[in-house]
Amino acid sequence: MTEYVPAQDRYEKMRYRRCGRSGLLLPVISLGLWHNFGNLTPFETQQAILRTAFDRGITHFDLANNYGPPYGEVERNFGRHMDADWHTHRNELVISTKAGYDMWPGPYGDHGSRKYLIASLDESLKRMRLSYVDIFYHHRPDPDTPLEETMGALDYIVRSGRALYVGISNYGPEETKRAARMLREMGTPLLIHQPSYSMLNRWIENGLTEVLREEKVGCIAFAPLQNGLLTGKYLSGIPADSRAARDARYLRPDAITEEKMRKVAALKKIADRRGQTLAQLALQWALRDGVVTSALIGASKPQQVTENAAAVQGPDLTEEDLAAIEAALAE
Repeated sequence: MTEYVPAQDRYEKMRYRRCGRSGLLLPVISLGLWHNFGNLTPFETQQAILRTAFDRGITHFDLANNYGPPYGEVERNFGRHMDADWHTHRNELVISTKAGYDMWPGPYGDHGSRKYLIASLDESLKRMRLSYVDIFYHHRPDPDTPLEETMGALDYIVRSGRALYVGISNYGPEETKRAARMLREMGTPLLIHQPSYSMLNRWIENGLTEVLREEKVGCIAFAPLQNGLLTGKYLSGIPADSRAARDARYLRPDAITEEKMRKVAALKKIADRRGQTLAQLALQWALRDGVVTSALIGASKPQQVTENAAAVQGPDLTEEDLAAIEAALAE
């Protein structure tokens, strides 16, 4: 592809929110480099997705050590993208990665020990060809490692210059509160929490959002489109090129139930009435509470990024809209 020249008006196309009590602004729509950036997607397609995102003001790219396939391949590919397009725009990007799930064999390649987290980030930086990441997350709580050890490792990672900020993912309310307190006492504030959250998965409303608000911690919601269910693509069955058809690890066909499809159909009618796609409505809904700093999308095509980024231009959700959404979800 030709040399990349970003759109001059990119920052006019996106909205940005302050992440918790920090000075960091994140785009309200961020891009997750999940399985679509492993060895199953041509490099040119990946490049087109990243360029399209940045052209629309999406400045945050989110990765993890074991994203692929195979493990590490997404970070490795991103290193190639850094060399091709992004090294001259590094200061305009927020790049995050994570560790906490299995990465390599043996007792030191999983969970939340100091040894694993620091070693994993060192390997991630090599693969991505970076000297630091902007945000490093512990990917999931580890009940077998003292929280003090895991948070101490995150504190060290910031102090050593490997990351500018740290976050956690998939932690419950009480664990989050303890983690935030520990990091605050160490002098390295908890910047952000990354939980799953969507119209069809509202678990964070049972205490976590209150903790994040009290602790002034940012929130970035992953799977806000419920692995594609909230795009409406499954209303007429399972398309041959869909995630459910390709790989059941990410969306099992038995997760596409009649009950969920009734809700999705009712939600699509609301989106149609508002003159937007169901995906755009779902993203706006996830962002309706300011405690959610950003919604993290995935994409297999540049057109999906364009559609989802346009959610920021949709009409504000009214009380009538919100009531209609609640009624649709109660069906």
